[in-house]
Amino acid sequence: MIKHSTPAARVVDVAVVGVGTIGSMALWALSTARRRSASTLRVLGIEQYGTVHTHGAFTGESRLFRVAAKEGRHLTPALLEARTRWLELGRLAARDLLIPAGAIHIAPSGHPDLHAALSAAEEFDLPHRHFDADDLRRQYPQFAVDHGDEGFLDELAGVVRPESAVFAASRQAQADGAEVLYNTVVTSLSPTGTGVRIETSAGAVEAGHVIVTAGPWTARLVPGLSRMLTVANFALAWFMPADISAFLPARLPGFMRDFGDMHAFGAPSIDGFSVKVSPHLHLPTVANPARRPMTLSREQLRWLGTQAQRIFPSLDPEPVRWSVHPDSQSPDSRPIIDTIGEGRISIAAGMSGNGFKFAPVWGQALADLALTGASPWQDAEFTLAHHADPVG
Repeated sequence: MIKHSTPAARVVDVAVVGVGTIGSMALWALSTARRRSASTLRVLGIEQYGTVHTHGAFTGESRLFRVAAKEGRHLTPALLEARTRWLELGRLAARDLLIPAGAIHIAPSGHPDLHAALSAAEEFDLPHRHFDADDLRRQYPQFAVDHGDEGFLDELAGVVRPESAVFAASRQAQADGAEVLYNTVVTSLSPTGTGVRIETSAGAVEAGHVIVTAGPWTARLVPGLSRMLTVANFALAWFMPADISAFLPARLPGFMRDFGDMHAFGAPSIDGFSVKVSPHLHLPTVANPARRPMTLSREQLRWLGTQAQRIFPSLDPEPVRWSVHPDSQSPDSRPIIDTIGEGRISIAAGMSGNGFKFAPVWGQALADLALTGASPWQDAEFTLAHHADPVG
């Protein structure tokens, strides 16, 4: 009788499960620590798809980057650090990852988000401008501006190219000694007392520490998070303006636009013929990303076009392209960045459509947790205890 031996598990110090938005940045941070300390740290990324793909939260040509945080004053320092890291990664990769076009928020006077961002800019002495309705019409004639509207321009903001960013971080990590298994599915994580055993479609891995950055698939790997997370779905859309020159980054910042009944965000034209305008479309949340909506109806597309033209009257209301992207969502839209499994498994989840701008810093936080057990970028609001009792 022939006996077949079980292949030995690959042994690494830190494994990153999910090499997308935040996982690629965690991998980059770990490999940078490896290079700077000239250590033999063994770092492995495991990704169920390829280097850059269309299944995750990060795709869609551009992501709005802001520095003056409307979400809370304690987040502005993280965004300032993220800006430094976006620029650093762009230099290393010889790619323009952050387009420094600024970001403007236009809303009815007194809108709380606009004034929260203005307060953050003033507190941290960030370069910014504040516009009344007449100023907006003169400076940004592309927008339809209502009487009583006001605007806030975050001058350090801009637009990040997400596919290029994930590609650049993954490649830089590998150049600094990390390895990545692509097209490899993780089926289970099992703490062993001395580490974590990872079962994958390419065989087992024994890791001293595991970072889980699986986005909408996180609860599949860590079932205990299923009561804290749902899979939200976000629609992106692009439209053609009558005069494309008015919508290029030199003349149009990234933007958010609020009316009393609708919120939208978007970016200047990067492709040279269309502008991204994404009114918030209420799509159903799901527990399983495999059941997420993959298409939009004609009625939904017409609604997007109507709202986009409401913001920019010169746009043709028929989308030239559109896409739907999943992301894990927490009840209060605060991220989960914490450890489980006696500190051997770090998790980042529940980004709620607000994670990409922070990605280099949240990636560093996860690397810190893996290497030292603590991070200056950790926050009480990000813990599992907070999410288990978000009002307590």
